[in-house]
Amino acid sequence: MRSIIFIAPPAGGKGTFSDIICSKYNMPHISTGDLLREAASSSSDMSSYIREQMKLGNLIKDEIIFDLIKERIAREDCNNGYVLDGFPRNIAQADAYNDILKELNKDLGCVILLNIPKEVAAKRIAGRISCPNCGKVYNIYNEEMKPKKENMCDNCNIPLTKREDDNEETYNVRYNTYIEKTQPLIDYYKNKKVLFEIDSTLPINEVVSKIEEIIRGD
Repeated sequence: MRSIIFIAPPAGGKGTFSDIICSKYNMPHISTGDLLREAASSSSDMSSYIREQMKLGNLIKDEIIFDLIKERIAREDCNNGYVLDGFPRNIAQADAYNDILKELNKDLGCVILLNIPKEVAAKRIAGRISCPNCGKVYNIYNEEMKPKKENMCDNCNIPLTKREDDNEETYNVRYNTYIEKTQPLIDYYKNKKVLFEIDSTLPINEVVSKIEEIIRGD
């Protein structure tokens, strides 16, 4: 099984397909945010620094991120692949990640770009609601992603909530930042011939099938 880096604009489906693939193949879903929260709650030498920076809303130094990524993918549960979420975000981080992989004798795997028109993604944002308990995401404008019971979580049976920043104005800013920051990374992995593009407006089961073909190396 190949490891995966997902690249997608906001509301492109990265979280949805990461969860599906990780659950189906028992692959770890590695998020830099989760790694930082785990490190902040630990008794390590860097925990107090990470807690303070997160509290202030500051970015954590890349060197710390690299150490956390390296330690996590070196664990045994990553031997059969994993999904990397939120990293790398730029060329410098991608180069550092390559160095980590070489040191651990691991393959890069594949990079999957989930393509979606801006206007379609914006509509997804407008209809997105989630469970405050388990975090499951739903969408009132997508039949495949609607909750079984209106505005109630299928898992927890509690009312769903909407993020304050899920609006058109905020989305336009986030989308433009994505285009500016991510395009160089797309070109970087395309040049390495490890980039695969999928239309994420297709039905969920079709997108999942295409992802499975890629990670199997079909």
